Amino acid sequence: MFAKWLRENNVAAGILTVIRVWLGYNWMTAGWGKLTGPGFDASGFLKGAVANPVKGPDGHMVYSWYVHFLENFAIPNVDIFNTIVPLGEFLVGLGLLLGTLTTAAMFFGLVMNFSFFLAGTVSHNPTDIFFGFIILAAGFNAGKYGLDRWVVPFIRKTVFKRGEDGVRNAA
Repeated sequence: MFAKWLRENNVAAGILTVIRVWLGYNWMTAGWGKLTGPGFDASGFLKGAVANPVKGPDGHMVYSWYVHFLENFAIPNVDIFNTIVPLGEFLVGLGLLLGTLTTAAMFFGLVMNFSFFLAGTVSHNPTDIFFGFIILAAGFNAGKYGLDRWVVPFIRKTVFKRGEDGVRNAA
């Protein structure tokens, strides 16, 4: 019942718009600060996450697979992360602010939130994850009062158009 209201109700769409714009502003300003600031460098954060991994009550690493990912992929390719983190934050924020490809933007925002969480950073991530899942669960309704009102039908019409036989054809 709540999911139906969240996905279809106009009042819910209005509430979701406020949440979406707030999250979008936070994401976009975080990314913009890194893009225009004095040279973003993720290496300190990544090395810190490896040196001080999340540990359980028994003292063992909880997310050893993530620490191995950071050690063996992220740190050796830190230049890639120095580009995709600020750009990703900015684009997630822009998508949420404008209500364009809202569910995709929120999905990638949640991926980043969980990446920070797995690295042991709590900060505002629980709040962002909570509201992010609400936006994601709402689907199209979260971007109804945004550019998704026109973008999503256009994509459905052009990319997922159906042929005369009713079968989807790639554009």
